[in-house]
Amino acid sequence: MSGKHLIESPTKADGAALWRIARDSKKLDLNSSYAYLLWCHDFADTSVVAKVDGSPVGFVLGYRKQDTGFVWQVAVDASQRGKGLAGALLDELFDRLVAQGVRYLETTITPDNEASIRLFASFAKRWNATLESRDLFSAHDFPAEDGTHEQEDLYRIGPLSSQ
Repeated sequence: MSGKHLIESPTKADGAALWRIARDSKKLDLNSSYAYLLWCHDFADTSVVAKVDGSPVGFVLGYRKQDTGFVWQVAVDASQRGKGLAGALLDELFDRLVAQGVRYLETTITPDNEASIRLFASFAKRWNATLESRDLFSAHDFPAEDGTHEQEDLYRIGPLSSQ
């Protein structure tokens, strides 16, 4: 995969590849393949996928709630990491959403996910917006299936305006 990144809205044809990228990240909570297909179908206007030579290599899945865009997952294929792709995906998504009236971005991040914390801090800086964080879900809020899910902190960035 040597071509230029094309960033566009996902389609259901991308769902299986997004599931594989999430699985291979070994960091994200992996959802069913069905969930990724639904997300690509039902939330395509609030999500973006990066492709190289027609194949997905990264994505941001999100949804909108009033004036806030919520980022559910961000993942980049190992072959594309370190190239600024996650930041480019976030910028493209929120450039689209700001035009629709979105003024804030929210996401949740586990305290040990330093890469995601840096990604969103960098996004806030590029967009000249304030970043705030607070506890949202404690480890005890999650089912005790295996007892390994860490707390999730809420990160809120804004207000955002067109760049």
